[in-house]
Amino acid sequence: MRLFLVALAAVLTFLMPFRARAQDRDVRFAITNVGDTTVTFQAGKMTWVVRSPRAIVVDPRRRDALVAQLKVLSIGANGEATAVVTAQAGRITTDHIVIGTEPKSRWYRSPLLWMGTAFGLLAGFGLGRI
Repeated sequence: MRLFLVALAAVLTFLMPFRARAQDRDVRFAITNVGDTTVTFQAGKMTWVVRSPRAIVVDPRRRDALVAQLKVLSIGANGEATAVVTAQAGRITTDHIVIGTEPKSRWYRSPLLWMGTAFGLLAGFGLGRI
């Protein structure tokens, strides 16, 4: 019986999703200009848009129906991003919205982690001297 419970727990662990859909960090951007094969949109100070694994164009009037897929090429000094259309299901207009997914950050790049580590070390050494 114990072996069965361990095997069941292992199977359930592998069937669990790696992350919940609510943890996605999708950000919407307004399209400012549409060219023949390019799209420009305001990204502001969000430079991660260039590293984003996916950027899509959706139509908000049709319940976010997919219109096109993009590859972001660059972000200008004024915060305007330029992207090239890689796949298209319909005509892109300035009424559509660009959705970019923010890439996951590495755990060791979090400043809160290092501040917590430093605080824990100081507290540990301080309590050890008592």
